[in-house]
Amino acid sequence: MDLDAYVAEHAGEWRRLDELSSRRRRLSAAESDELVTLYQRTATHLSAVRSRSPDPALVARLSRLVLQARGALTGGPQFSWQMVARFFTTTFPLAAYRAAPWWVGVSLTFSAFSALVIWYVASDPEVAARFFPPEAVDELVNSGFAAYYTEYPAQNFFLRVWTNNAWLAAQCLASGVLILPVFYLLAVNALNVGVVGGVMIGNGGAETFFGLIIPHGLLELTAVFVAAGFGLRIGWAWIAPGPLRTRGQALAETCREGMLVALGLVPVLLISGLIEAFVTPSGLPTAMRIMIGVSAWLGFMGYVFVLGARASQAGESADLDADLREASVPVA
Repeated sequence: MDLDAYVAEHAGEWRRLDELSSRRRRLSAAESDELVTLYQRTATHLSAVRSRSPDPALVARLSRLVLQARGALTGGPQFSWQMVARFFTTTFPLAAYRAAPWWVGVSLTFSAFSALVIWYVASDPEVAARFFPPEAVDELVNSGFAAYYTEYPAQNFFLRVWTNNAWLAAQCLASGVLILPVFYLLAVNALNVGVVGGVMIGNGGAETFFGLIIPHGLLELTAVFVAAGFGLRIGWAWIAPGPLRTRGQALAETCREGMLVALGLVPVLLISGLIEAFVTPSGLPTAMRIMIGVSAWLGFMGYVFVLGARASQAGESADLDADLREASVPVA
Protein backbone atom coordinates (compact mmCIF):
# COMPACT_ATOMS: atom_id res chain seq x y z
CA MET A 1 0.00 0.00 0.00
CA ASP A 2 1.24 3.46 -0.96
CA LEU A 3 0.39 5.15 2.33
CA ASP A 4 0.85 8.72 1.08
CA ALA A 5 -1.45 8.12 -1.88
CA TYR A 6 -4.00 6.42 0.36
CA VAL A 7 -4.02 9.38 2.76
CA ALA A 8 -4.33 11.86 -0.10
CA GLU A 9 -7.24 9.91 -1.57
CA HIS A 10 -9.29 9.71 1.63
CA ALA A 11 -8.18 12.76 3.63
CA GLY A 12 -11.21 14.74 2.51
CA GLU A 13 -13.59 12.09 3.80
CA TRP A 14 -11.78 12.00 7.13
CA ARG A 15 -11.92 15.78 7.51
CA ARG A 16 -15.63 15.74 6.72
CA LEU A 17 -16.22 12.96 9.28
CA ASP A 18 -14.30 14.95 11.89
CA GLU A 19 -16.42 18.00 11.13
CA LEU A 20 -19.76 16.18 11.33
CA SER A 21 -18.96 14.16 14.44
CA SER A 22 -17.61 17.15 16.38
CA ARG A 23 -20.60 19.42 15.79
CA ARG A 24 -22.53 20.32 18.89
CA ARG A 25 -25.75 21.25 17.09
CA ARG A 26 -28.09 18.58 15.78
CA LEU A 27 -27.45 17.28 12.28
CA SER A 28 -29.98 17.28 9.52
CA ALA A 29 -31.29 14.00 8.15
CA ALA A 30 -28.96 14.19 5.16
CA GLU A 31 -25.98 14.99 7.37
CA SER A 32 -26.81 12.09 9.69
CA ASP A 33 -26.88 9.71 6.72
CA GLU A 34 -23.57 11.13 5.56
CA LEU A 35 -22.10 10.66 9.03
CA VAL A 36 -23.12 6.98 9.08
CA THR A 37 -21.65 6.41 5.62
CA LEU A 38 -18.36 8.14 6.47
CA TYR A 39 -18.15 6.27 9.78
CA GLN A 40 -18.42 2.92 8.01
CA ARG A 41 -15.90 3.92 5.35
CA THR A 42 -13.40 5.22 7.88
CA ALA A 43 -13.73 2.07 9.97
CA THR A 44 -12.91 0.10 6.83
CA HIS A 45 -9.96 2.40 6.12
CA LEU A 46 -8.70 1.84 9.66
CA SER A 47 -8.86 -1.93 9.24
CA ALA A 48 -7.05 -1.70 5.91
CA VAL A 49 -4.27 0.46 7.32
CA ARG A 50 -3.84 -1.81 10.34
CA SER A 51 -3.52 -4.92 8.21
CA ARG A 52 -1.42 -3.58 5.33
CA SER A 53 0.64 -0.62 6.53
CA PRO A 54 0.21 -0.03 10.27
CA ASP A 55 1.62 3.46 10.61
CA PRO A 56 1.16 4.32 14.35
CA ALA A 57 0.27 7.97 13.81
CA LEU A 58 -2.31 7.23 11.12
CA VAL A 59 -3.81 4.34 13.11
CA ALA A 60 -4.16 6.61 16.14
CA ARG A 61 -5.76 9.34 14.04
CA LEU A 62 -8.28 7.02 12.39
CA SER A 63 -9.05 5.28 15.70
CA ARG A 64 -9.89 8.64 17.23
CA LEU A 65 -12.11 9.52 14.31
CA VAL A 66 -13.97 6.21 14.46
CA LEU A 67 -14.51 6.49 18.22
CA GLN A 68 -15.60 10.11 17.93
CA ALA A 69 -18.06 9.27 15.15
CA ARG A 70 -19.39 6.31 17.04
CA GLY A 71 -19.99 8.51 20.07
CA ALA A 72 -21.83 11.04 17.91
CA LEU A 73 -24.03 8.30 16.47
CA THR A 74 -24.82 6.36 19.62
CA GLY A 75 -24.36 8.90 22.39
CA GLY A 76 -22.68 8.19 25.69
CA PRO A 77 -24.08 5.72 28.19
CA GLN A 78 -26.45 7.31 30.69
CA PHE A 79 -26.02 6.69 34.40
CA SER A 80 -28.94 5.02 36.07
CA TRP A 81 -29.50 3.45 39.46
CA GLN A 82 -30.93 0.47 37.62
CA MET A 83 -27.46 -0.22 36.19
CA VAL A 84 -25.95 -0.01 39.68
CA ALA A 85 -28.60 -2.35 41.08
CA ARG A 86 -28.05 -4.83 38.26
CA PHE A 87 -24.31 -4.77 38.89
CA PHE A 88 -24.67 -5.73 42.54
CA THR A 89 -27.56 -8.19 42.09
CA THR A 90 -26.48 -9.88 38.86
CA THR A 91 -23.18 -8.93 37.22
CA PHE A 92 -20.76 -9.12 40.15
CA PRO A 93 -22.20 -12.20 41.89
CA LEU A 94 -22.44 -14.01 38.54
CA ALA A 95 -18.81 -13.26 37.66
CA ALA A 96 -17.65 -14.41 41.12
CA TYR A 97 -19.89 -17.48 40.95
CA ARG A 98 -18.54 -18.59 37.57
CA ALA A 99 -14.97 -18.17 38.78
CA ALA A 100 -15.68 -20.09 42.00
CA PRO A 101 -13.66 -23.20 41.02
CA TRP A 102 -10.62 -20.97 40.68
CA TRP A 103 -10.86 -18.98 43.89
CA VAL A 104 -12.13 -21.88 46.00
CA GLY A 105 -9.09 -23.83 44.80
CA VAL A 106 -6.86 -20.88 45.70
CA SER A 107 -8.42 -20.61 49.17
CA LEU A 108 -7.98 -24.33 49.89
CA THR A 109 -4.36 -24.28 48.74
CA PHE A 110 -3.58 -21.13 50.73
CA SER A 111 -5.23 -22.53 53.87
CA ALA A 112 -3.48 -25.89 53.57
CA PHE A 113 -0.08 -24.27 53.09
CA SER A 114 -0.62 -21.84 55.98
CA ALA A 115 -1.79 -24.69 58.25
CA LEU A 116 1.29 -26.73 57.34
CA VAL A 117 3.61 -23.82 58.15
CA ILE A 118 1.75 -23.16 61.43
CA TRP A 119 2.14 -26.81 62.45
CA TYR A 120 5.81 -26.87 61.48
CA VAL A 121 6.69 -23.68 63.36
CA ALA A 122 4.54 -24.42 66.42
CA SER A 123 5.85 -27.96 66.85
CA ASP A 124 9.51 -27.02 67.16
CA PRO A 125 10.77 -24.00 69.16
CA GLU A 126 14.02 -24.07 67.21
CA VAL A 127 12.13 -23.32 63.98
CA ALA A 128 10.51 -20.25 65.54
CA ALA A 129 13.94 -19.12 66.73
CA ARG A 130 15.12 -19.02 63.12
CA PHE A 131 12.56 -16.31 62.40
CA PHE A 132 12.44 -14.39 65.71
CA PRO A 133 14.91 -14.02 68.59
CA PRO A 134 13.51 -15.05 72.02
CA GLU A 135 12.80 -11.47 73.11
CA ALA A 136 10.90 -10.80 69.87
CA VAL A 137 8.81 -13.94 70.42
CA ASP A 138 7.89 -12.81 73.93
CA GLU A 139 7.01 -9.34 72.70
CA LEU A 140 4.87 -10.71 69.85
CA VAL A 141 2.95 -13.18 72.01
CA ASN A 142 2.45 -10.98 75.06
CA SER A 143 1.65 -7.65 73.44
CA GLY A 144 2.90 -7.05 69.91
CA PHE A 145 0.33 -9.06 67.99
CA ALA A 146 -2.64 -7.47 69.76
CA ALA A 147 -1.02 -4.02 69.75
CA TYR A 148 -0.94 -4.01 65.94
CA TYR A 149 -4.72 -3.50 65.90
CA THR A 150 -4.63 -0.54 68.29
CA GLU A 151 -1.45 1.19 67.12
CA TYR A 152 -3.40 3.82 65.14
CA PRO A 153 -6.77 5.51 65.66
CA ALA A 154 -9.54 3.27 64.34
CA GLN A 155 -10.46 5.48 61.38
CA ASN A 156 -6.83 5.78 60.29
CA PHE A 157 -6.25 2.06 60.74
CA PHE A 158 -9.36 1.32 58.67
CA LEU A 159 -8.10 3.38 55.72
CA ARG A 160 -4.69 1.78 56.01
CA VAL A 161 -5.88 -1.82 55.93
CA TRP A 162 -8.49 -1.07 53.28
CA THR A 163 -5.91 0.39 50.90
CA ASN A 164 -3.33 -2.32 51.69
CA ASN A 165 -5.81 -5.12 51.06
CA ALA A 166 -7.15 -3.44 47.94
CA TRP A 167 -3.59 -3.11 46.64
CA LEU A 168 -2.88 -6.80 47.29
CA ALA A 169 -6.13 -7.82 45.58
CA ALA A 170 -5.35 -5.54 42.63
CA GLN A 171 -1.88 -7.05 42.28
CA CYS A 172 -3.30 -10.59 42.30
CA LEU A 173 -5.92 -9.67 39.72
CA ALA A 174 -3.70 -7.64 37.40
CA SER A 175 -0.72 -10.00 37.45
CA GLY A 176 -2.88 -13.03 36.74
CA VAL A 177 -2.18 -12.79 33.02
CA LEU A 178 1.40 -13.84 33.86
CA ILE A 179 0.17 -16.51 36.36
CA LEU A 180 3.41 -16.96 38.33
CA PRO A 181 3.28 -13.59 40.18
CA VAL A 182 -0.07 -14.61 41.70
CA PHE A 183 1.48 -17.72 43.22
CA TYR A 184 4.37 -15.64 44.55
CA LEU A 185 2.07 -13.08 46.21
CA LEU A 186 -0.08 -15.79 47.77
CA ALA A 187 2.93 -17.79 48.95
CA VAL A 188 4.49 -14.76 50.65
CA ASN A 189 1.28 -13.95 52.50
CA ALA A 190 0.57 -17.59 53.40
CA LEU A 191 4.10 -17.92 54.76
CA ASN A 192 3.66 -14.76 56.83
CA VAL A 193 0.37 -16.00 58.31
CA GLY A 194 1.89 -19.41 58.95
CA VAL A 195 5.03 -18.17 60.69
CA VAL A 196 3.23 -15.66 62.92
CA GLY A 197 0.47 -18.15 63.69
CA GLY A 198 2.99 -20.88 64.47
CA VAL A 199 4.92 -18.63 66.85
CA MET A 200 1.72 -17.53 68.60
CA ILE A 201 0.28 -21.03 68.94
CA GLY A 202 3.59 -22.61 69.90
CA ASN A 203 3.99 -20.13 72.75
CA GLY A 204 0.51 -20.22 74.26
CA GLY A 205 -1.06 -17.44 72.21
CA ALA A 206 -3.53 -19.52 70.20
CA GLU A 207 -6.61 -17.84 71.68
CA THR A 208 -5.23 -14.37 70.98
CA PHE A 209 -4.21 -15.31 67.46
CA PHE A 210 -7.49 -16.84 66.35
CA GLY A 211 -9.56 -14.36 68.35
CA LEU A 212 -8.00 -11.47 66.44
CA ILE A 213 -7.58 -13.07 63.01
CA ILE A 214 -10.96 -14.74 62.47
CA PRO A 215 -13.32 -11.72 62.85
CA HIS A 216 -11.94 -9.89 59.81
CA GLY A 217 -9.69 -12.49 58.22
CA LEU A 218 -12.39 -14.72 56.79
CA LEU A 219 -13.94 -12.00 54.63
CA GLU A 220 -10.66 -10.21 53.93
CA LEU A 221 -8.83 -13.31 52.72
CA THR A 222 -11.84 -14.49 50.71
CA ALA A 223 -11.84 -11.20 48.81
CA VAL A 224 -8.13 -11.66 48.06
CA PHE A 225 -8.78 -15.26 47.00
CA VAL A 226 -11.51 -14.12 44.61
CA ALA A 227 -9.10 -11.59 43.06
CA ALA A 228 -6.31 -14.16 42.81
CA GLY A 229 -8.60 -16.84 41.39
CA PHE A 230 -9.96 -14.48 38.78
CA GLY A 231 -6.44 -13.35 37.96
CA LEU A 232 -5.48 -16.96 37.25
CA ARG A 233 -8.64 -17.34 35.18
CA ILE A 234 -7.49 -14.38 33.05
CA GLY A 235 -4.11 -16.04 32.57
CA TRP A 236 -5.73 -19.31 31.58
CA ALA A 237 -8.01 -17.54 29.06
CA TRP A 238 -5.13 -16.88 26.68
CA ILE A 239 -3.56 -20.29 27.27
CA ALA A 240 -6.78 -22.20 26.59
CA PRO A 241 -9.34 -19.86 24.96
CA GLY A 242 -11.67 -22.65 23.89
CA PRO A 243 -12.84 -23.70 20.43
CA LEU A 244 -15.14 -20.73 19.68
CA ARG A 245 -12.90 -17.78 20.62
CA THR A 246 -9.53 -16.46 19.59
CA ARG A 247 -6.98 -15.84 22.33
CA GLY A 248 -7.54 -12.10 21.98
CA GLN A 249 -11.30 -12.46 22.33
CA ALA A 250 -11.00 -14.77 25.32
CA LEU A 251 -8.52 -12.49 27.05
CA ALA A 252 -10.57 -9.35 26.36
CA GLU A 253 -13.80 -10.90 27.62
CA THR A 254 -12.21 -12.31 30.77
CA CYS A 255 -10.37 -9.06 31.51
CA ARG A 256 -13.62 -7.11 31.22
CA GLU A 257 -15.21 -9.44 33.75
CA GLY A 258 -12.10 -9.04 35.90
CA MET A 259 -12.52 -5.27 36.02
CA LEU A 260 -16.12 -5.73 37.13
CA VAL A 261 -14.98 -8.15 39.84
CA ALA A 262 -12.42 -5.57 40.99
CA LEU A 263 -15.19 -2.98 41.37
CA GLY A 264 -17.35 -5.45 43.27
CA LEU A 265 -14.55 -6.30 45.70
CA VAL A 266 -14.13 -2.65 46.75
CA PRO A 267 -17.14 -2.67 49.13
CA VAL A 268 -16.27 -6.20 50.29
CA LEU A 269 -12.82 -5.06 51.37
CA LEU A 270 -14.36 -1.93 52.86
CA ILE A 271 -16.57 -4.08 55.10
CA SER A 272 -13.65 -6.30 56.14
CA GLY A 273 -11.60 -3.16 56.86
CA LEU A 274 -14.36 -1.77 59.07
CA ILE A 275 -14.51 -5.04 60.98
CA GLU A 276 -10.73 -5.13 61.40
CA ALA A 277 -10.57 -1.53 62.61
CA PHE A 278 -13.66 -1.34 64.81
CA VAL A 279 -14.62 -4.91 65.79
CA THR A 280 -11.37 -6.90 65.99
CA PRO A 281 -9.70 -4.66 68.64
CA SER A 282 -12.94 -3.83 70.46
CA GLY A 283 -13.80 -4.85 73.98
CA LEU A 284 -16.52 -7.23 72.82
CA PRO A 285 -16.26 -10.85 73.98
CA THR A 286 -14.15 -12.99 71.65
CA ALA A 287 -17.12 -15.20 70.77
CA MET A 288 -19.17 -12.18 69.69
CA ARG A 289 -16.35 -10.75 67.59
CA ILE A 290 -15.90 -14.10 65.87
CA MET A 291 -19.65 -14.37 65.33
CA ILE A 292 -19.69 -10.97 63.61
CA GLY A 293 -16.84 -12.00 61.31
CA VAL A 294 -18.36 -15.38 60.49
CA SER A 295 -21.74 -13.75 59.81
CA ALA A 296 -20.17 -11.27 57.38
CA TRP A 297 -18.33 -14.10 55.61
CA LEU A 298 -21.41 -16.31 55.37
CA GLY A 299 -23.37 -13.34 54.07
CA PHE A 300 -20.86 -12.81 51.28
CA MET A 301 -20.75 -16.50 50.38
CA GLY A 302 -24.53 -16.68 50.30
CA TYR A 303 -24.69 -13.51 48.24
CA VAL A 304 -22.30 -14.93 45.61
CA PHE A 305 -23.68 -18.45 45.40
CA VAL A 306 -27.39 -17.67 45.69
CA LEU A 307 -27.54 -14.63 43.40
CA GLY A 308 -24.79 -15.96 41.15
CA ALA A 309 -26.52 -19.31 40.65
CA ARG A 310 -29.83 -17.57 40.01
CA ALA A 311 -28.26 -15.31 37.37
CA SER A 312 -26.48 -18.26 35.76
CA GLN A 313 -29.70 -20.26 35.51
CA ALA A 314 -31.42 -17.24 33.95
CA GLY A 315 -28.75 -17.11 31.23
CA GLU A 316 -27.42 -13.70 32.27
CA SER A 317 -24.04 -12.39 31.12
CA ALA A 318 -21.28 -11.11 33.38
CA ASP A 319 -19.68 -9.20 30.51
CA LEU A 320 -20.20 -5.53 29.76
CA ASP A 321 -23.35 -4.57 27.87
CA ALA A 322 -22.94 -4.73 24.11
CA ASP A 323 -22.97 -0.94 23.71
CA LEU A 324 -19.99 -0.62 26.06
CA ARG A 325 -17.77 -3.14 24.25
CA GLU A 326 -15.50 -2.52 21.31
CA ALA A 327 -17.22 -2.05 17.97
CA SER A 328 -16.95 -4.77 15.34
CA VAL A 329 -17.23 -3.35 11.83
CA PRO A 330 -16.97 -5.69 8.83
CA VAL A 331 -14.29 -4.81 6.31
CA ALA A 332 -15.52 -4.38 2.75
